[in-house]
Amino acid sequence: MDLKRFYVGFTTASAVVITATLLTGCASLHSELVSDSKLIAIGTGTPVLASAETVAVGTAGLDAADDPEIWVDPMDKSRSLILGTDKKAGLYAYNLDGSVRDFVAHGPLNNVDLRTIYGETGSFTLIAASDRARNGAALFTLTDDLKLKVAGFLPMTTSEAYGLCMGTIEAGITIVIIGKNGDVVQAIYSETEAGPRGEIVRRFNVGTQSEGCVIDDRTGALYIAEEAKGIWRYGVEPATGSTRVELQAAPSNILVPDVEGLALLVDEDSGLSYLIASSQGDSAFAVWQVAGETSIYKGRFSVFPGNGFDAVTGTDGVAALGGQVGPYAEGVVVMQDDSDMEGETPTGARARQNFKIVPWMDVKKALNIGS
Repeated sequence: MDLKRFYVGFTTASAVVITATLLTGCASLHSELVSDSKLIAIGTGTPVLASAETVAVGTAGLDAADDPEIWVDPMDKSRSLILGTDKKAGLYAYNLDGSVRDFVAHGPLNNVDLRTIYGETGSFTLIAASDRARNGAALFTLTDDLKLKVAGFLPMTTSEAYGLCMGTIEAGITIVIIGKNGDVVQAIYSETEAGPRGEIVRRFNVGTQSEGCVIDDRTGALYIAEEAKGIWRYGVEPATGSTRVELQAAPSNILVPDVEGLALLVDEDSGLSYLIASSQGDSAFAVWQVAGETSIYKGRFSVFPGNGFDAVTGTDGVAALGGQVGPYAEGVVVMQDDSDMEGETPTGARARQNFKIVPWMDVKKALNIGS
């Protein structure tokens, strides 16, 4: 399918025609606009509650919200943002109360990640998102007033730019893109007089459709979620090639396909790292304590209705950050909600999608982590 032509046609179509189609159901929607996750009322993990949620993405009635990321100012941790992709329209920046701070109408962006780059003249935040239409990494930075600024594009051709994660290796900042068919490309980011550049340094294949990935800068591990088969651990250094170890198979009593988003969190109290995976098939999140080649399974949690917010179901992307994140002293886990409802309604028609915020402290208590 020519995604670029499809999205251009979709976004330039008459809003009246689109609205009429959605309301009357007279015409079937294109498969790219329909969620592929099951509509589940409540997940199967240990219950936790959301403490906040973002405004729903603007592409209403469609499968649109996809992947979040969390930014904290290293010099002032009260300054923080949630970034979230609308995979039909662009990139959002949300305040921690869930309100929209900024939006860039950039077209179909799927996954998002970021790293802080330090130089002789100071530091800046580099944000990368997988661009499905142009097939590569769309780049952004943050302005002083925390608005999004387009910063370029890196061609990183795969079957279709789907998953994306960033990390730090010996050669510098690296970007990994997972193609929809499981083909992986890795590049090293650099700045030149002509603009940003991505030197392709590795290609390999996971096997089947894959998306979620995350890089552990402390140990050099690259975790990739193969949607129907489970989670693999690779090395992030290009010289490690395609060597991998299975962390968890799927389907299992821990992961129910699709296996989607992956996130890493360093707990500030203990200094230990935790890998969080979205088990989309039963609306749960699996947690492991990880340290290089070692992984210890800690349990599963699900976000239930409560605190005025509906349950989190059918999650695609997930992000996590330990330590102070704005008003959250120990950090947060942020996840996409495939079916956002008003209040605590547990079920209903899928009409909109957003991102939910869960305190890491509550996940720790629910799973007896650190006790």
